[in-house]
Amino acid sequence: MENEVFVEWDDRYSVKIPLIDDQHKKLIGMTNTLYEACLGGAETATAHFREVVRGTVDYVRYHFTAEERLLENARYPDFIFHKREHEGFILKIFEGVRNFEEGKKFVPNVFVRYLKDWILAHIAVEDKKYAEYILNPKNKVLWSRIGG
Repeated sequence: MENEVFVEWDDRYSVKIPLIDDQHKKLIGMTNTLYEACLGGAETATAHFREVVRGTVDYVRYHFTAEERLLENARYPDFIFHKREHEGFILKIFEGVRNFEEGKKFVPNVFVRYLKDWILAHIAVEDKKYAEYILNPKNKVLWSRIGG
């Protein structure tokens, strides 16, 4: 299929915090780029995948840092749990990247599907929880203090 999009942004993923939504959109775009890298033959996929995955990992870390700073400033009660979810995901990603670089059994499209599934599930459940907390009208003073 030509110009097939692996995953598209949908407003149902919105947490109603523009900075975070923009970062989520970029993560979805990077996931699509990784998926496209998997569509070519094995050699093409491997060469392109190696190039793209590094930027994706860096951006995931950047996004998690920004999100965690927001949650910490908001005194989000489930901050530690949320941070641990991020840490577990990063470890899984690093494991995949390490396996790929060491030539161990690694299937790029399985890796990309995991990335997509985790990101969308995390946004739909955990990120929606913190957004509800932060955007709650009783937390309006807090929200204005952190830039809402």
